Amino acid sequence: MSSRLPDFPWDQLTGSKERAGRHAGGLVDLSIGTPVDPTPMVVREALAAAADWPGYPTTIGTVETRQACVDWLAGHGTIGLGLDQVLPLIGSKELVASLALHLGLGPGDLVVLPELAYPTYEVGAALAGARTLATDSLTAIGPETPRLLWLNSPSNPTGRVLPVEHLRKVVDWCRERGTILVSDECYLECAWDAAPVSVLDPEVCGGSADGILVVHSLSKRSNLAGYRCGFVAGDTALIGELLAVRKNLGLIVPGPQQAAMAAALRDTEHARAQHAVYAARRAVLKEALQGAGYTVEHSEASLYLWTTKGPDGPDCWGLVAEFAELGILVAPGDFYGAAGRRHVRVAFTATDERIAAAARRLATV
Repeated sequence: MSSRLPDFPWDQLTGSKERAGRHAGGLVDLSIGTPVDPTPMVVREALAAAADWPGYPTTIGTVETRQACVDWLAGHGTIGLGLDQVLPLIGSKELVASLALHLGLGPGDLVVLPELAYPTYEVGAALAGARTLATDSLTAIGPETPRLLWLNSPSNPTGRVLPVEHLRKVVDWCRERGTILVSDECYLECAWDAAPVSVLDPEVCGGSADGILVVHSLSKRSNLAGYRCGFVAGDTALIGELLAVRKNLGLIVPGPQQAAMAAALRDTEHARAQHAVYAARRAVLKEALQGAGYTVEHSEASLYLWTTKGPDGPDCWGLVAEFAELGILVAPGDFYGAAGRRHVRVAFTATDERIAAAARRLATV
């Protein structure tokens, strides 16, 4: 089975990480984008209060957790959803990787991905034996009808935000063809120079979730990467199909984590505070990159700065090497597709001290 899958991209950074780690000031890891700030106290208290959970939790999730997901979505302008239209996830990545398989896709089916995309979209298609096409153009798909199409706004890796008009066009196109539309919206709250909109906004979906799924994560918003908490919501029939499969496979979010997840979604104070922390780190790092001769493109949202020296500059691995000489580890753009070969993705999720260290090193360039 592993032969179906691409090589795990992060293994390719081992040598660069070793070089960066030899810097006298230590490694500044801006590659994967792992949260480093404390998990909010309101979440930890909820986890502790729910720690006595001797029985099995259910795959569908508690009413409290699902209601918190529905309410959180509504607070971000989406249509109203019922409790049968949401499922908790063991982190969003497991859903991304398994979705095509769990929805019955197989050899001969086509999955459309963004031109620059989170690598796990491709992994999920490969696991099901499906084909992929990486494109941002609906016309490039031609006469074939994909079984599944992924959207990602705000984008990982570019931070690009798609406008309402484009999202609506994609929704209509998929519905006309019976294509399942899945929108990865994990960075919806991580916006800086734009106002991202969910595909479940009534201006986009016409007041209906038919044919649509949205995926959300609490890893970055609430520093819950270690808790593995996310959710998928949307079309009732698609959620029902996922539930039926996931029950048989035992894909269940532990009960205490569900309680923590509900608390995180209900609390907006910690999310606003974390947003301000990231905004400050972003400003420091963006100024430093630009001062060192790099260009930051898109990056109006997400937790990354999509960085290049232009078409005449080094390719992405040359850029990785440049940063490694400064003791900074970044992600090469070709991890996300051939169109990223002149870019690197620079995360600003490190501590204030490490971000400041990176800025000082860039100032010497």
